[in-house]
Amino acid sequence: MASDVDVAIIGGGTAGAIAAIQAGRLGARTLLVEKSGILGGTTTLAGVALPGLFHAWGEQVIAGIGWELVSRSVELEGASLPDFTDYRRPHYKLQVPVNPTIYASLLDDAVVDAGVDLRLHTMLAGVREVDDGWSISLCSKEGLTEVRAAVLVDCTGDGDAIGQAGLERLSDPEPQPGTLMAYVDGYDYAALDLDALDRALAVAIAAGEVESGDFASTVRPVGKFLRGHGQNSMHVVGIGGATSVERTRAEVAARRTLMRIYRFLRTQPGLETIEIRYSATQVGVRESFTARAHESITVDDYTSGRMWDDAIAYSFYPVDVHQHDGDGIDIRPLAEGVVATIPLGAMIPVGSDRVVVAGRLVAGDQEANSAYRVQASSMATGQAAGAVAALAVRLGCPIADVPLENLRTTLREHGAIVPPGNEQGPISAPSIRKGKE
Repeated sequence: MASDVDVAIIGGGTAGAIAAIQAGRLGARTLLVEKSGILGGTTTLAGVALPGLFHAWGEQVIAGIGWELVSRSVELEGASLPDFTDYRRPHYKLQVPVNPTIYASLLDDAVVDAGVDLRLHTMLAGVREVDDGWSISLCSKEGLTEVRAAVLVDCTGDGDAIGQAGLERLSDPEPQPGTLMAYVDGYDYAALDLDALDRALAVAIAAGEVESGDFASTVRPVGKFLRGHGQNSMHVVGIGGATSVERTRAEVAARRTLMRIYRFLRTQPGLETIEIRYSATQVGVRESFTARAHESITVDDYTSGRMWDDAIAYSFYPVDVHQHDGDGIDIRPLAEGVVATIPLGAMIPVGSDRVVVAGRLVAGDQEANSAYRVQASSMATGQAAGAVAALAVRLGCPIADVPLENLRTTLREHGAIVPPGNEQGPISAPSIRKGKE
């Protein structure tokens, strides 16, 4: 039976939307499935509208489709890009603030203009590998429908597609907490007694009114929360993303966390009129699963700037482990001059040569994943996934047999910055074709 589409991409978030645009621009019949009503994932749904990092040590290391849309969003808003040459500033000041509505609209246009069959408000109901590719069951408002695809791309973040396909996913026994992005206002920060607020917080924790892990910082937690108006300043501990039940618990826990903080702050001098001006539609989950792939990125690989033979993208961000037990954040910047790379072998799950993953599903340990899971790196791996999927269909070969030089040339033609690596032969051919695990 012929495939209905060449490439089916599950998840229209940070990586998936970019993957779909790339596959579509390469002429592949592409389907993009997104469970919500908006593309962009973490940038739009979770409110982390600060894509980065695209630059390392004053030079751009990630470009391509993601950068094209992020920079256009900034331009349309009439805003300015950060000064990337001033790279000694804190890393978060080198991220690129975007307007989520503008960015989502640009994603819509780019996806549609690339000829992609976009299905919003649609969930994956089942997937199985068949002789000519994949049989995919989708749950839409009309009911269940079946689609055949030659190549599958999992950009769900939680590995929904590879999990339903029976491929192995890996998880850390102590996952990082999530964060519900919010914005609070209605107070004069300069007039607050921060020492008194910290003492009051200790009393509230002892009384069970606030939990010790609610604030992301363990040093002057209330002051840091209020100085940043609550943005990216809270932790939702003990949550997962493997199932709809776990996701439901995570959303409820996130809003309860925000309300505990809000109720506590409202009782403090100078904060009687504090307001919650905004909170994201859904909690941001930092980690759930990674693929069990043919290669896996360790923290030593990442922090040493290892140049993988099959490197297809750069990644640059500090190791950024948010502690599961309320102990704050472990941030370890890379040594000056070091830039990490991502191998395609870490994007190809063991067990099938017709599926590829991108975003935070890329295989690696918790510390490495805490760095390369961020938005710019996910956009880069998303573009690589879309490109290799489209090329595999065009060439009529397994993903691992796509010539590395062809993939790199294609990515460069579409604006990506690609590490030199090893230009000879198929992608990771020795390890993947021999079944090395």
